[in-house]
Parts: sequence; structure tokens; C-alpha cells
Amino acid sequence: MAKSQVVAKGGYKPLSSVRVWQDYLTMTKPKVVAMLLLTALVGMCLAVPGIPPLKAVVFGLVGIGLQSAAAAAFNHVLDRRFDAKMARTYHRPLAKGRVETHKAVAFACVLMVAGFVVLWQLNALTAWLTFASLIGYAVVYTIWLKHATPQNIVIGGLAGAAPPLLGWTAVTGELHSHALLLVMLVFTWTPPHFWALAIHRRDDYAKAGIPMLPVTHGIGYTKTMVLLYTLMLALVGLLPWLTGMSGWLYLIGSSALNLGFIGYAVKLKFADEPGHAWATFKYSIWHLLALFVVLLADHWLAALLI
Repeated sequence: MAKSQVVAKGGYKPLSSVRVWQDYLTMTKPKVVAMLLLTALVGMCLAVPGIPPLKAVVFGLVGIGLQSAAAAAFNHVLDRRFDAKMARTYHRPLAKGRVETHKAVAFACVLMVAGFVVLWQLNALTAWLTFASLIGYAVVYTIWLKHATPQNIVIGGLAGAAPPLLGWTAVTGELHSHALLLVMLVFTWTPPHFWALAIHRRDDYAKAGIPMLPVTHGIGYTKTMVLLYTLMLALVGLLPWLTGMSGWLYLIGSSALNLGFIGYAVKLKFADEPGHAWATFKYSIWHLLALFVVLLADHWLAALLI
């Protein structure tokens, strides 16, 4: 049997070793994990006046990365039947049957345990908080919330908003109100980010029977919610400056980014055109990345001026 053959219905056939590794890497959602690690790194840097300890950075990023990858792999396992029905996800390894379910579960468990052990070397708080985030995403959101309510991404988004807090606790070993502000930023950003994608993929979610907001309440209503949440994000974005956590560089940069997001949301609501929901989704990704880069730049500038 040729190694390049793919799955036949009812059974699994071996693939090339390169393809196997690609499939396992795909299950970890590396682009998503990379974005989470950026926010975690910024949380680490903001936790201390200068450069955070090397051990905390390395162990923290490795541990958070492993646990995030585990959560993504569990998501692939639990959503495999729904993924097979959607154009965006039908090609995923488990949906296509290229990876057996029990092997994917074992892979996710190894990542989960390894990540927990690595974080435990720093402190128990970070290890348990990261594990709780994993359970929140892989179990509470994927198994229950995603299929129970159109507000799934609002409630479940808390798990995805945790990395800045996890980065902070990896360095300090304690909770802080400034770390919670970072969580609020990501938490408020998540609904308009994801709902823009849900509008673009509305028919996919309807076909899979997943009650995303555009499916249950319509695209017009969802556009309104995207706009309202971007306005809320702009207000929440002022808090780091108002509380003295960040300075003028952050205020200017974040305001420009948030106004850009509002511009996309206004056009989506009042002057939509084909492809704009997808453009809004893509802008939201760069928005979050740039927002945290500005946070970090402002922090380091303040440190240099002291």
C-alpha cells in the first residue's frame, strides 16, 4: 500500500511522515497559538519595570504554548464531525480521517501534561490558571457553549483572553489589576473579531447546525453587535491610560487602531459590500497584534525615560 494514499471510508491508510507531522502541527493551530503567545509575552514584559527574568519568559512561553496547542488539538477532536460539514474546516486532519481519534487525544494529553509540568516549575498559580483556560476552551466552550447559545463566543472568549494574565503571573506569581485590564482588552475584542468571521461563514455554521449569532439572529443584528462591541472596545482601550498603566504613546496608538476597527464596523453595518466581513475579520487580527505591540513599546519607552 503506497504511503501517499489517504483515508478510505471506514479505515485509515498510512501517509508520508512529512504529511503526518503537518497534520499534527495543524491540530495545534500554530497561528492562533503564536498570537496568544505574543499577548502572553507582553503580559510578562509589563509585569516588571525592566526585562523579565529569562527563566520565566522561556518556561512561561513554552508551557503556555504547549497548553494552548493541547486545547487546540482537543478542539479538533471534539469538533471533528462538525468540521466535516463546513467548507472552512472540512480539510482538517480529523475531519478528513487522516489522523485517528485516539492518537489525536493521546497527542493532546501529552501536550497538556508537558505544558502543566513546565509551568509548575515557575509557580502553581500559572500552571492551574493555564489548565483552567484549557478546560474553558476545550470543554466548556467546545462541548457546551458553542452548541448551546449564540452568545457562545462572548462567554467562551474569556479562555482565549487569559494569556496576558498567564504571562503576568508566570513572572510575578500573583494576580494584578493591570493584568486583568489586558484580559479585558482581549475579552472585548473577541466578539467583533469572531462575529465578522461568522457573518462571512454564516451558511457554513447553519449547515453544521451551530447556533452562531448570524444564524440565530440574522446578519443585520450581528452587524449591529459588531459595531457596538467595537465601540465598547474603544472605551475599554482607554483604561490602561486612565489608570496610569500606559502613557501617551499607547493612547495615541490604541486610539488610531480602535478608530480603524470602528471604521470597518460602521462600513459593515451601513455600507456593506461583498467580502467586507472577511476584510473586517482580517483587520481585527492585525488590530490585536498591533495593540499589544504598542502596549509593549509604550512600556519600554517609559522605562527608558525613568
